[in-house]
Amino acid sequence: MLLRGPDAHSQRFLRDIEGISRRLSRAQRELSSGRRIHAPSDEPSQLTARLATRAELGQTSQSLSNLGRVKAETSTAEQALRHSVEAVDRAAVLASQGASSIADASTRNILALEADSLLQQLVGAAAVQVEGRYLFSGDADQTAPYSADLSQANPVSGYQGSAATREVAHPSGTRFVIAHTAQEIFDSPVPGESVFQSLLALRTALRANDTGAIRTALGSIQAASVHLNNHLAAYGAIQNRVAEAIQYGNRQELSLKTRVSEAEDADLAAAAIELAQVQVFQQAAFQAEARRPRQSLFDYLG
Repeated sequence: MLLRGPDAHSQRFLRDIEGISRRLSRAQRELSSGRRIHAPSDEPSQLTARLATRAELGQTSQSLSNLGRVKAETSTAEQALRHSVEAVDRAAVLASQGASSIADASTRNILALEADSLLQQLVGAAAVQVEGRYLFSGDADQTAPYSADLSQANPVSGYQGSAATREVAHPSGTRFVIAHTAQEIFDSPVPGESVFQSLLALRTALRANDTGAIRTALGSIQAASVHLNNHLAAYGAIQNRVAEAIQYGNRQELSLKTRVSEAEDADLAAAAIELAQVQVFQQAAFQAEARRPRQSLFDYLG
């Protein structure tokens, strides 16, 4: 017996139903996911542009994440320097009191004890950490920059960190330095600018009950205070640069997300209309096919 395949009308009907099914599936997928693009084969002519935009968005998001960590670091560093300025200002007060003609050896010994405490505070400020990293140790951020032992003739160790070469990327593509070292801040080699050396000179002069040496130490402390305030201002500038970079990055990220959304997100209203229309088409097609006259073998035999 010869079996015949579907006639031309049936083939056309099946093709139409297949097309309607694809449209129906696409509209349902867009409504459920909110996206127009689900695979590289969707709008392949725009694939390169979409990938480039997504890559740029990923870089911007990573830059913002890095800047967020840097913001926390620079804020902590700035706070440590602010406390250090307060400690040096207090040391200047001690020096003034020690240089007074009414101060005696006993008074100066008491002032020397407070100078010891201030020195320890400054060493502690130099060793400030964020997430286990010593902020003022340069690239050797797993090592404390200084240690202190007041029982030693020279109670502050040498610098144990390294140079600071760490930079952060600005979302625009540039880079900028984000840290100074404890050596630069607290132990400048410029005569009279070393915070540590000025405090060490003060404590020695107070214990020696040497008025002249105390006055000399006061001058060094005042110079060191200016130096320390300059670094505090520098960290303020770094904070401003970080804040500007974050604002820039947020604007750029929003712009890129908008571009991705415009390229990939579905028009939900249009998808809902498409779904309703396709469902009507599908129902109408099945109803029309059901009403089409059918011929049986008996029709031909009759």
